[in-house]
Amino acid sequence: MSNQHHTRRIFTTVHNNYTTKKRSFKHLSSYERGEIYALLKEGRSIRYIAKKLNRSPSTISREIKHGTTTQLRSDLSSYTSYFPETGQAVYEKNRSNCGAKFKVAKAEDFLKYAEDKILHEKWSPDAVVGHCKKDSSWNNKTIVCTKTLYNYIDRGLLAFKNIDLPLKLRLKPRKKQNRKNKRIMGKSIDVRPKEVESREVFRHWEIDTLIGRYYTMFYS
Repeated sequence: MSNQHHTRRIFTTVHNNYTTKKRSFKHLSSYERGEIYALLKEGRSIRYIAKKLNRSPSTISREIKHGTTTQLRSDLSSYTSYFPETGQAVYEKNRSNCGAKFKVAKAEDFLKYAEDKILHEKWSPDAVVGHCKKDSSWNNKTIVCTKTLYNYIDRGLLAFKNIDLPLKLRLKPRKKQNRKNKRIMGKSIDVRPKEVESREVFRHWEIDTLIGRYYTMFYS
C-alpha cells in the first residue's frame, strides 16, 4: 500500500513539473503575436501577458518593443501602438540578416579582400569577383557572386557603403553625321523628254506648280 502511494506521489510531482515548465522553443508564433496585441488592448501588463502565454517577461517586452510603431490618426495626430504584423516583419528581417551574417563569416577572407580592393584600389564588386574566380589561390576559399556582394553592401554588412563604390561612366564618342538638308522634290523641267516639247502627245501639258513644305501642290 505504501509503495502504491509513493509511486503516485512521484508521478504527481513529475506531472506538475511538466506543466509548469517554460516552453523550449524561442520564437513567437503569429497566434501569440495576435494574443499580445489583444491583451495590450485590454490594458494587461507585460507580466500578465508573459504568464498567459507561458513566456518570459523579457521575451514579451522585446517583442512589444520590436512591434511598436508610430501611426497617424485621421486628424493627423500621432500615436504609438504594438502591431503583430510589424513584430513579424522585424522578426523575419532579423532572421534573414542572421543567415546573411553566417555566410559573411564563412566568406570572411574574400570580403576583406573585396573591401581592400574596392576602398583603396577603386575596383568594382564585379571586378573583385571576376579576379578571384580566375585566381587559383581562391579555389579552396568561399567566394560570393557579384549579386550577393551587392546585397551585403546594401544591408550594411561590409565596411563601406554604396556611396564608396567607384562610379565609372563609359560614353562612346558619337560620330558626327553630316545632315543632308537637300530634299528631292522631283525631276527638273530641264531634263524633260524631247517629245514633251512638241506637245504632240496627249496629256503632255505644261503648268506652273509650286510644291510646299509638306508636298502640297499649288497650280497656277
